[in-house]
Amino acid sequence: MPRITAQEVQTIPYGPLGIIALPGCEQLASKIDAYLVKWRKEQAEDHKDTIAFYGYQRDTYLIDTSIARFGSGEGKAVINDTIRGYDLYIIADCFNYSVTYKMYGMDVPKSPDDHFADLKRVISAASSKAKRINVIMPMLYEGRQHKRSSRESLDCAMALQELTALGVENIITFDAHDQRVQNSIPHKSFENVMPSYQMIKALVNSVSDLQIDKDHLMVISPDEGAMHRCIYFATQLGVNLGMFYKRRDYTRVVNGRNPIVDHQYLGESVEGKDIIIVDDMISSGESMLEVANKLKELNAKRIFVCTAFGLFCNGLEIFDKAHENGVIEKVFTTNGVYQTPELLSRDWYESVELSKYMAYFLDTINHDLSVSSLLDSSEKIDNLLKKKGLR
Repeated sequence: MPRITAQEVQTIPYGPLGIIALPGCEQLASKIDAYLVKWRKEQAEDHKDTIAFYGYQRDTYLIDTSIARFGSGEGKAVINDTIRGYDLYIIADCFNYSVTYKMYGMDVPKSPDDHFADLKRVISAASSKAKRINVIMPMLYEGRQHKRSSRESLDCAMALQELTALGVENIITFDAHDQRVQNSIPHKSFENVMPSYQMIKALVNSVSDLQIDKDHLMVISPDEGAMHRCIYFATQLGVNLGMFYKRRDYTRVVNGRNPIVDHQYLGESVEGKDIIIVDDMISSGESMLEVANKLKELNAKRIFVCTAFGLFCNGLEIFDKAHENGVIEKVFTTNGVYQTPELLSRDWYESVELSKYMAYFLDTINHDLSVSSLLDSSEKIDNLLKKKGLR
């Protein structure tokens, strides 16, 4: 992955770099910070004493911020360090339910709405002080409510418009459910980053006997909505692609959507082949496991699940059982959202690290440089497979 080196620093920073980690993102932000501290000890060594590079090399780029709650549950954000003139990056995990607050003496887990409200509070506290405000939200808040099909709210579009109205210039997210939501903020920067390289790297590093060719491996899309992700995976790996079609009951609405009646497979034979199922997220996991069971009925060999985010809303037991029964081999999701200690302890689970990739983005955008090379991972995937002797 290309990054700025001491010899390549040709643009001055947009402003001194500052990172604010919202509650629940402290560990991820600390990893990002560690990379930046290390890199910037080497970068711009010849310019560190010039005024344009003021604050470029520091022991930490983390900004001390506190979000307090009153007994009623109302809150406020306080930024305790100076941020005047800073290029500020706010990291938010709106799906970290391990964060709690006191309301009328009760411990209340923070919902995505609570985290989003905290994000707006921090932006409000930084407004007119920071030179530029950027938001890094690995899993996009309300990303699944991205379109309107009847009398329903357009929550994702409204959230993005709220953020930009508050002064946010750049929004960086990973594998948005539908990246067309950026059409709601056409005059602001919206970067939808695909962690495909990180996923493939984790897969080939953890599965030593994986054979990547058309005779031994296939990529499967669990539904029509995930096809663009799967096409990229299949093309980069040089293997064939299949998909499932979700047949829904449009006469009923359950939990806000039409229930799935059946998954129907479209594609060539999967018999005797390892399978990679690619999607953006695992919510309850029931639909994903139904697809895996269907593939097993079609005599697929090992099944690997690669999704950007694993929420596991209904617990881990169904995945434990599926692994025990030989339905799934491994599940790969990133650390862009909260991972429970129980999840990390499972032998069928592999965590995919995003912190270094995020650090590249912060470093590059802080210099106002193009991120095109960071968004296109084709060459890196090719080099990785050649290095592993898989191509």
